[in-house]
Amino acid sequence: MQQWAAAVGPREVLLAGPRSFCAGVERSIEIVERALEMRPHPVYVRRQIVHNAHVVRRLSERGAIFVEEVEQVPRGATVVLAAHGVSPAVRTAAQERELDVIDATCPLVTKVHNEVRRYAARGETVFLIGHHDHEEVEGTVGEAPGNVVVVGDMAAAARVSAPDPERVAYAMQTTLAVDEAEQIAGALRERFPALAGPRREDICYATTNRQQAVRAVARQSDLVLVLGSGNSSNSLRLVEVAQREGARAHLVEDIGAVDLEWLAGAGRVGITAGASAPPHLVDDVVAGLAGFGPVTTREVTVATEDVRFTLPKEVS
Repeated sequence: MQQWAAAVGPREVLLAGPRSFCAGVERSIEIVERALEMRPHPVYVRRQIVHNAHVVRRLSERGAIFVEEVEQVPRGATVVLAAHGVSPAVRTAAQERELDVIDATCPLVTKVHNEVRRYAARGETVFLIGHHDHEEVEGTVGEAPGNVVVVGDMAAAARVSAPDPERVAYAMQTTLAVDEAEQIAGALRERFPALAGPRREDICYATTNRQQAVRAVARQSDLVLVLGSGNSSNSLRLVEVAQREGARAHLVEDIGAVDLEWLAGAGRVGITAGASAPPHLVDDVVAGLAGFGPVTTREVTVATEDVRFTLPKEVS
């Protein structure tokens, strides 16, 4: 009762904009939905189509079958490759099983894969700034495993080496915290003056926009709630960005994960959602907060997104 009493009261909710689904996520989900409608036989999906439990659950209920590897897919069946991209070895395995492959890789991830192949073809060592255990990084490394060195943090940037320091390049995981990634890239440039890089930074527009938006919200909030799953890199980065602005910030799967203790003294609550989190999760949290007293909402928008990616020919 004490926790409930401390949480009760009027509050203002600041909604970060943009938030929730990006164009790459919308495209990937639509690909699975169309495949389910267009294919007469079961549709398999390698790994989570996007890193969000709610999305995966909904697609499972519609008939999608999620597997870890293509070897678990029956020969000749349809398989959708998730938004994070895969290595050439996965594509080869799918081809050997004569699978009907539909590629839902985000075009911005494909861009990074193309960069890595281009650098490797020139004989360059590629420093890939990203997290070793993320699926996107695994797929990107697979494009040229003998040429790619993953750089996970500043400590790694200080110790990595290359056979020829004059033939080096870098690429980035698309869902990193912008400020941290640039700091690592700067350290690499200082150590390797010949370092080549992409014409445009690899961190995707949606990641950048959501981080700028949560930064603006965090500066004005007592508490920031980020909707997203625990394995969502871009959602985790939103929490970190908010915390660096001095806000109390928490990652929550949905309204059920909000702790009453967090609401004590939180007269102004910022809310955002990772690029893989459905918009209705934000609505659910706002409705839940209204159960503790009057709520007014205000949009804090830093950018407008109108990007849309075309669908692959298999489902268009």
